[in-house]
Amino acid sequence: MVRKENTYIKVPTDSLKKVAEKLLEKHNVPPSHAEIVSDVLVTADLRGVESHGIGRLFPYYISRLQKGWLNPRPNLQISSRFGAIFNMDADNGLGHVACYKAMEKCLELANQFGVGIGGIKNSNHFGIAGYYSMMALQEGMIGICISNTQPLSMPTYSKKRLLGTNPFSIAVPAGKSQPFVLDMATSVVPIGRIEVYKRKGLRIPPEWGADSRGIATSDPSEVFEGGGLFPLGGPAETAGYKGYGLSAAIDILSGVLTGSSFLAGVLNARIRPEPCGVGHLVVALQVEAFMDIREFRERMDKFIGELKTAPLADGCDKIYLAGEKEFAQWEKNLQEGVPIHRTVWEELSANCLRHNISLPETNVTLP
Repeated sequence: MVRKENTYIKVPTDSLKKVAEKLLEKHNVPPSHAEIVSDVLVTADLRGVESHGIGRLFPYYISRLQKGWLNPRPNLQISSRFGAIFNMDADNGLGHVACYKAMEKCLELANQFGVGIGGIKNSNHFGIAGYYSMMALQEGMIGICISNTQPLSMPTYSKKRLLGTNPFSIAVPAGKSQPFVLDMATSVVPIGRIEVYKRKGLRIPPEWGADSRGIATSDPSEVFEGGGLFPLGGPAETAGYKGYGLSAAIDILSGVLTGSSFLAGVLNARIRPEPCGVGHLVVALQVEAFMDIREFRERMDKFIGELKTAPLADGCDKIYLAGEKEFAQWEKNLQEGVPIHRTVWEELSANCLRHNISLPETNVTLP
């Protein structure tokens, strides 16, 4: 996808976070919770994951807070506990807060037992899964995060949305190399990617989604209007049934197992007033339960080095590690500012004006 720079402005990270925090606080979100949500959203934009960044602040979160559909001050409670495993009730609060708190608990348990596993039920959309898996890196641990979502993907051979984009993320520390950070949807693309293309008036590759008949389409509007996403792999001819199976497995672990909603029971955050019923599962794995952390880091560096120095295919100049492009984008955006699309900026500006909040400073002025 070609990014037209004149449709973007660049906002310093801290300024953008502060504005998002203030807007959330105006809707009765406690400052500590607003800080978590803001950091998750801006982290997504910093890593170049525009589909899950500040652009979702209003349509996914503030709009539900305004209507009273989302609990701004949830009573997060651990509903069950068995050794290093627990289940948390998110009380229909912001998913970012519930998953952050659950991963904090997992890290605490992993220091005690070698592993911490937390289920979360009665939650909502939580941004990028990679944020929570990467929390484990700061402790020298391996982090895993999965979640179900509202039905957006069609099971192989079906024309009905039943599965979510159901993300999977794993973050693994290394030594001199950058960490291995995989953060992916189990649909061909996340629905946010389709939203970005629709917002910009662009056509999508037909392998991404189908129309209401289950037939591949290049029109992003048809994906929203009765159609759906293909599971990872695309249609059956390109082994989409593998993505379908992986997505279903994630729904079992994050929805069925946690006591949360699953399949069509997970509701659309934009149009349904009832609790969405999203479920998550997070895991922290203590490396030193297996070996000395220094030895593990050395082994990871060797592993990564072998991948990066493998013979290149014709016409290719580099082999990338999972998360490598996102770390490079992070460094660039930290220095230059977070790129915000014109339509997102206009929405942000209007809401700041409405609530008498000063607009964030910008590095580039819109034409």
